[in-house]
Amino acid sequence: MTRRFNGRHMTIILVAFFGVVIVVNLVMARLAVSTFGGVVVQNSYVASQEFNRWLEEAEGERALGWEAVTAWRPDGRLAITMRGPGDSASLAAVARHPLGQLEDRELSFERSANGTYVSREALPPGRWILRLRVDYAGQVWRREESLQ
Repeated sequence: MTRRFNGRHMTIILVAFFGVVIVVNLVMARLAVSTFGGVVVQNSYVASQEFNRWLEEAEGERALGWEAVTAWRPDGRLAITMRGPGDSASLAAVARHPLGQLEDRELSFERSANGTYVSREALPPGRWILRLRVDYAGQVWRREESLQ
């Protein structure tokens, strides 16, 4: 005995197909809304007016000759080895979570005997974006890097 394909079978197929499509769309929309908020700058017009100045500042910072090497320590603190024109630079950083799920953390550093700067605060493991700022002799050098 063979079963015949009828309207009821077609209805079940269509409902199942579109049900899967709707569920997948809802899951993807939920994931999209719960992760990155999409705000890179508060006002894109103002940012566009400042862009050339930012490029000039970046070129001036590159000319300063600073270099930073960042490493995690076993205790969760960051160790940053600075190479540049001066020995007694002031170092500060802000660690941001890439998806904004964790609060930003301001890090302060103390200089060790070998010239490496060690953060006073531990940073939880995971992915972070580190915004580093070095102040030396009235000049500012900035760097942003991804930590994992």
